[in-house]
Amino acid sequence: MALPKIDTPIFEMTIPSQDKVVKFRPFLVKEEKILLIAQQSDTDRDIILAIKQILNNCILDADFDVDSLATFDLEYMFLKLRARSVNNVIEVSYRDLEDDKVYTFEIDLDEVEIQKTETQSNKIKINDEIGMIMKYPSVQTINNIPENATGTDVVEYLVRSCIDKIYDEDNVYIVAEEPEAEVQAFIDNLDVETYDKIRQFFSDLPKMYHKIEYKNSLGNERSIELTSLRDFFTWG
Repeated sequence: MALPKIDTPIFEMTIPSQDKVVKFRPFLVKEEKILLIAQQSDTDRDIILAIKQILNNCILDADFDVDSLATFDLEYMFLKLRARSVNNVIEVSYRDLEDDKVYTFEIDLDEVEIQKTETQSNKIKINDEIGMIMKYPSVQTINNIPENATGTDVVEYLVRSCIDKIYDEDNVYIVAEEPEAEVQAFIDNLDVETYDKIRQFFSDLPKMYHKIEYKNSLGNERSIELTSLRDFFTWG
């Protein structure tokens, strides 16, 4: 006789960068095992691969493409998935650097949202005729960073990968279709002010955000800002 099948609930959440609603189920024991194995390796690459696999398993929309997600989409969606799969309330502990005491806080993951900079624009003008259209770094972009790349190499790779289009008065050029050497030469010939605008684009990327406010043992008002998955200690 066949064992009974267990029904799982279905929820909805929004992909922040795409403003698209997708359906998902909670992750199960088989997905938790994937995460625990990645956690044991304690490398960002393995953890990202595990989260990608879990999202692919749990997102029910047929056209869902995990590699197209922005990096902040991946973190946000996993956080919401974890909230529905295990518990939406977690405990985090931090050491206060002023009084050297450890404080423990409860966080409702349902209250964590994406923080966006209102002034951020993906359009960067070089002059009156020429400009660039930027795109958010995707999961695939991060996966393709060479393992032994230096800090400078990573910055150059991300800048080159996140310029989506270059335009002038007559044409729009799809950067992914242009020779890499020509794109790098174009970047190398940018003026410093324009390159600073590119750096600002990366600084202003949307991110998960939750602020903890408390008073330490010295009676001083303190705050902690959580902006990444590791800040929330949601592994497992």
